[in-house]
Amino acid sequence: MKRALITGITGQDGSYLAEFLLEKGYEVHGIVRRVAIEDPEHRLWRILPIKERLHLHAASLESFPSIYRVLQAVRPDECYHLAAQSFVAYSFEDEFSTLNANINGTHHMLAAVRDCAPQCRFYFAASSEMFGKVEQTPQTESTPFHPRSAYGISKVAGFDLTRNYREAYGLFACSGILYNHESPRRGYEFVTRKITSHAARIKLGLAKELRLGNLEAKRDWGHAREYVKAMWMMLQQDRPDDYVIATGEQHTVREFAEIAFAHLGLDYRDYVTVDPQFLRPADVETLLGDASKARRALGWSYQLSFKDLVEEMVEADLQWLSGAPRTRV
Repeated sequence: MKRALITGITGQDGSYLAEFLLEKGYEVHGIVRRVAIEDPEHRLWRILPIKERLHLHAASLESFPSIYRVLQAVRPDECYHLAAQSFVAYSFEDEFSTLNANINGTHHMLAAVRDCAPQCRFYFAASSEMFGKVEQTPQTESTPFHPRSAYGISKVAGFDLTRNYREAYGLFACSGILYNHESPRRGYEFVTRKITSHAARIKLGLAKELRLGNLEAKRDWGHAREYVKAMWMMLQQDRPDDYVIATGEQHTVREFAEIAFAHLGLDYRDYVTVDPQFLRPADVETLLGDASKARRALGWSYQLSFKDLVEEMVEADLQWLSGAPRTRV
């Protein structure tokens, strides 16, 4: 039985990946903060239905000794490093903690894997935010990086660290340059979940308006459930490499809001207003990925429509806000 270790297992991607690996017959381990173990109902809600099938280890990515102890005990066959301070807007508010947590956390993981499990295959969760002020559209694995936030900068550093451990130490280390991926498990601070949850709240009479930033920002949005499959596929190849994972379609924040509200029989223009406080100091205007390499080399393809993704998220929020039990979707 293969053994996998996931950082960020309590998050959106980590929970989908844990489910996927369990279905594949893996022994799945996860690194979590001790506070999460002490408050499972709120902090572990995404993995509660599968919690008894998981092996959770309390550690902090900011503490190399704690990470080292976990790697020494687990000695995984595959390691998926997903944990990060991933909210771009917050990275402008606290650049120091974003850079420290994301860069050092990745370095700690790579160094511990090299020492404790050198045969382990390592996946790093890179991001389309690394491209930032894009120099070409669509973006491929060879497009130059021009990050526009501390988060984007931290991901470029993590990408370079991962590549360097591959080239300098022979580690089987891959980076997945994932474009925006959403689901009903997305955090409420992200604009997509903010839109779907507010649309549901307005439909139920629990809110009256939704304040957003740049409605014309363009993104390549996919479903997280499909993207975690690509992570696994990368680690099953004969040689490590880096891959763009994207849908190849682009939509604006305005389009996202329009579909979300329309699904509930509402016109977004009656409820959405632009609030300058949500505009970023340096925004990324457009991101569109070319996943040709992943389709060719991995056999990965994306099928779900943008409209289906948005409507799935709206339906889930409507159900939860109506008092239905939170279910896995």
